[in-house]
Amino acid sequence: MDTSSPAVAASSLSLVQHDSWLAPYEPVLVARQQRLQQRLAEITSRYGSLAKFATAHQQLGLNYDGRRRGYWFREWAPAAQALSLIGDFNGWDRGATPLQKTESGVWEVFLPDKHHKDALRHGSRFKVHVVTSAGGHDRLPATLRRAVQDEQTKDFAGQVWRPELPYAWTDQKFRVQNYVREPFIYECHVGMATEEHRLGTYLEFAASVLPRVQALGYNCIQLMAIMEHPYYGSFGYHVANFFAPSSRFGTPEDLKHLINEAHNRGIAVLLDVVHSHAVKNEAEGLANFDGSGGQYFHQGARGNHPGWDSKLFDYSKPEVQQFLLSNLRYWLEEFHFDGFRFDGVTSMLYQHHGEGVAFGGYDQYFGPEVDEDAVLYLQLATTLVHELKKGALLIAEDMSGMPGLCRPLAEGGIGFDYRLAMGIPDYWIKLLKHKRDEEWNLGELWYTLTNRRVGEKTLAYAESHDQALVGDKTLAHWLLDAAIYDRMHRDDPSDIVARGLALHKLIRLLTLALGGEAYLNFIGNEFGHPEWVDFPREGNNWSYQHARRQWSLADNPTLKFQFLQAFDKAMVTTARQRRLLAAAPAQKLNEDNTNQVLIFERAGLIFLFNFHVTASIADYRFFVPQPGRYRIILTSDSAEFGGFQRVDDTLSYETFQEDEVSKLSLYVTNRTALVLARV
Repeated sequence: MDTSSPAVAASSLSLVQHDSWLAPYEPVLVARQQRLQQRLAEITSRYGSLAKFATAHQQLGLNYDGRRRGYWFREWAPAAQALSLIGDFNGWDRGATPLQKTESGVWEVFLPDKHHKDALRHGSRFKVHVVTSAGGHDRLPATLRRAVQDEQTKDFAGQVWRPELPYAWTDQKFRVQNYVREPFIYECHVGMATEEHRLGTYLEFAASVLPRVQALGYNCIQLMAIMEHPYYGSFGYHVANFFAPSSRFGTPEDLKHLINEAHNRGIAVLLDVVHSHAVKNEAEGLANFDGSGGQYFHQGARGNHPGWDSKLFDYSKPEVQQFLLSNLRYWLEEFHFDGFRFDGVTSMLYQHHGEGVAFGGYDQYFGPEVDEDAVLYLQLATTLVHELKKGALLIAEDMSGMPGLCRPLAEGGIGFDYRLAMGIPDYWIKLLKHKRDEEWNLGELWYTLTNRRVGEKTLAYAESHDQALVGDKTLAHWLLDAAIYDRMHRDDPSDIVARGLALHKLIRLLTLALGGEAYLNFIGNEFGHPEWVDFPREGNNWSYQHARRQWSLADNPTLKFQFLQAFDKAMVTTARQRRLLAAAPAQKLNEDNTNQVLIFERAGLIFLFNFHVTASIADYRFFVPQPGRYRIILTSDSAEFGGFQRVDDTLSYETFQEDEVSKLSLYVTNRTALVLARV
């Protein structure tokens, strides 16, 4: 790209200096910067700092005042006619504990210990009764810290949560930047992390899954479905109670134990945060809380997501900004999370939410369809998180390719650290669905895995929870089909399984090596977990059959699942040791579509992939940038990984001169990946 054009040379933004195509849109980028600075100045003037602004959770909801010895309860509901606190402490009497409205639209009441100490205690249940023009409704407070469900009625209520002793953290020495030089993320769901047909718990995850994650070499876990959601089958994406860790997996202290244990194992913990939308349920969530039809959300049709059947936040409102920013601070400080994967960023950024839109031109990133209020909120969010926690990781789930999303604010960006490479898993699924192995095009493959914005870090993955959900299949299931059930014994010579194992390894290694600066794997997919993910629901008779992880498959020495797990561990370990993801993007050395051989260099390593169905080539000669002696440090064809051990990886290979360049000669076997290093 021509970065020496007059428009670029005159630019004040380094984002534009690095991408001349952005020059016509520099006024929009500058306007975004100015709007951010103006908003920060307003916040600082009124609250003292952005961090102090993000403390709504310390004021709203039920908070104990040690100086006055009692509880304050406050709720923002400007359009409501009356509010009262109800619960075990007052016999659920809607007239017993009324709140008084302040000028700011916040209602409040003080409950002194001398009147309520015995009744308003740890574990007791409560709600807030809100009277609007449409009548009175019992609601869950907006900043509720804990919601619990009655087993008989299925009704949710708030629960006072104030243990006698605070949780005793032992992770004081953990620093993200010391343990996570490049993120290798294990995406996981606590509830489905047990093999039994039931809900898993935070404590079980800490005891059973964290050791597996550590042994595999991953240095981050990304926790899904933590924010409380009324419907388990929503995968945690229809959030009702933004400040409440889901009680279905255990207590807040249990979650703290999980995170503490992760830190003590050198593993960072990311929260899959959902600020893109909220559940539309009024009984459990925020929808129509004060009867105005909006409040936290846009009024009318704009407040409803067309595809997700949920409510959309109005990011222009200071109170909504404060609510969401406080939410981020709460999770960072109360639970020691190390960052966030922001769900649904594309939906946030555009008023069309990316629904049915193909992004192909820069006009789409800076035109009238962009929700500039959401852009401002995300800039505030990235500013806050990086201010509160040094080394915190911020990942954006965006499929639009918004320029600058993962560049610093000072450069004209939005401030995220990584964006998900959402096109890569889609590509692999389409390839397996629609093309025979012989039809794979190496140029197309290379382009798909390397096509990303220069200077913006990308999180690569071959598959995540999205590809595993009911209605689709994991890569292993696409590759193995019915053989995944009855042909996986280690002594079974199945050609179908041999192909499936080989391509599973090649796909994952190629994605890791080419796709970005960070890597992600969904829980269990490292060993080719069979079938799909489907949570208990009416349509499957509330079954847990597909909402669990069958760890015994990977641990069974008589089955071939162990080989995929062993390769995944070796692949991640090699990448971490060699600082692969910190290196510059890969440089292609050879693209041979006749023999289906692709060779490239990254981090000083030579990656050789032979995708050919049958052809194993003796004396395959190829260029390498540096002369010297090389050895194979990883081969997918190793017997340890379920391969055929056709290449001796104990040998070293000396370069030779041919056509005035340095070359290597190797026996290149079909459906094999080799990684070579100079010795």
